[in-house]
Amino acid sequence: MEATELRDAPRPRLSIRMLNAIERFGNRLPDPFMIFVILAMAVLVASALFAAAGATVEHPGTGEIEAIRSLVSSAGIQFVLTSMLDNFTGFAPLGLVLSMMLGIGLAEKLGLLESLIRRTILSAPKSLVTYTVAFTGIMMNVASDASLILLPPLAAMVYHSLGRHPIAGLALGFASAGAGFTANLLIVGTDALLSGISTEAARIVSSDMTVTPVDNWYFNCVSVFVLTIVAAVVTERVIEPRLGTYKGDVDQVENSEPENAGRGLRNAGIAALIYIGAIATLLFWPDSPLRGPGGTMIPSPFLSGIIPIILFFFITVSVTWGITVGRITSSRDISENMAEAMRDLGSYIVLIFAASQFIAWFNWSHIGTWIAVNGADVLTAMDFTGFPVILCYIVFTACMNLLIFSGSAKWALEAPVFVPMFMQLGYHPAFVQVAYRIADSSTNIISPLNPYMIVVLTFIRKYDKSAGLGTLMSLMLPYTLAFLVIWILLLTAFYLLGIPYGPGITTYLPS
Repeated sequence: MEATELRDAPRPRLSIRMLNAIERFGNRLPDPFMIFVILAMAVLVASALFAAAGATVEHPGTGEIEAIRSLVSSAGIQFVLTSMLDNFTGFAPLGLVLSMMLGIGLAEKLGLLESLIRRTILSAPKSLVTYTVAFTGIMMNVASDASLILLPPLAAMVYHSLGRHPIAGLALGFASAGAGFTANLLIVGTDALLSGISTEAARIVSSDMTVTPVDNWYFNCVSVFVLTIVAAVVTERVIEPRLGTYKGDVDQVENSEPENAGRGLRNAGIAALIYIGAIATLLFWPDSPLRGPGGTMIPSPFLSGIIPIILFFFITVSVTWGITVGRITSSRDISENMAEAMRDLGSYIVLIFAASQFIAWFNWSHIGTWIAVNGADVLTAMDFTGFPVILCYIVFTACMNLLIFSGSAKWALEAPVFVPMFMQLGYHPAFVQVAYRIADSSTNIISPLNPYMIVVLTFIRKYDKSAGLGTLMSLMLPYTLAFLVIWILLLTAFYLLGIPYGPGITTYLPS
């Protein structure tokens, strides 16, 4: 009987079978840490083969002829052993991300971010709830992956209380937090992480090139408002009509806010205004130490020191909140919550150790320069150097996201190859980073390897017991396609109009 039932069961749709195949293939891939170990070993072997063949390359920055250096030579072995610790501790993203998470992690662990989300959505006018959830989800990447767990059930609760379908709210919360992950009005941990990796990759070509955390800020700010509208329109015009009217009952999300959360948010807001006012006063003070030579803003100590400024901002508002609501009663509570936030970064630190060795070996051997120069020459010979090559790169990265979910791991893989190559074509590394971000972010919510999909599917089953992975995929696909298309159009507008992506950052390298 069971065998007959299995034979008679309807075959899944082609789209579901494809996603299942991607999931099975992706699950067979090694852990990202091991991927970098394997790649490092591949560089070691390739460097020996290239060196034995006498391969050389003309360095695009200095014009000098450089030979490919073997990592299994005496000099190579010495480099591997003597540079290992410096490769790790000197890896640009490490200090940036750890510093940012000291402040942002403190705000998360003390419950400030969760309370802010809850109050923001619940206080919004009914007609603006969809836009408020979308805006909050996009902005919540300040809390990193925590937003993917905090927002969806809360949005579902709000939708249900308004007589709307709770799964629509849940889908909107997950889509805006996941697909809009890279956009923000603030400078957050993602900016610090990606810019650090971009800097390491860009220095394959130019030793003095630096990509800062603010280099994509203008584009990100515009993206927040554009994607908020896109997410809201998709929800109200596509998702809700498809779901129809919800008639079931659900349990309400438990409110874990402290009783005096309102007073805590008020005091935190006052502290934020005082802090911002103090920085603004110092910034515009005559002969300000935050300005560059001649009073310039680009470059300036303010921009190069933006991470410490943001770190102290989050510490200020978090401590104010914690003391007000009683979650900080001694200085020990501050350090313990910071330490708890750092523990969440354990897997990231392990990954960075392997990634830093791979990139350092790649650079030292000159293989990165060889690939960049020859790859650019091939594209030039094909007359494939304009904006279409960037569009192809976006599609490539979007497809890669179905197999490698970690944005930092994927950029650490791609940046050493594509950043130098596109720099050879005249593109600024911060522009290449923008292209990467929109491709990676928009497809986060349909990647079968997204570990939060199972969590969100559990939330969905509170409202629909029969829901499966296909249900979630069908809900997320309209958001992915809309975000990717609109984001590409936005990037095209910036490209054609010459709008800077961040302070002083345009599409092309300065001549």
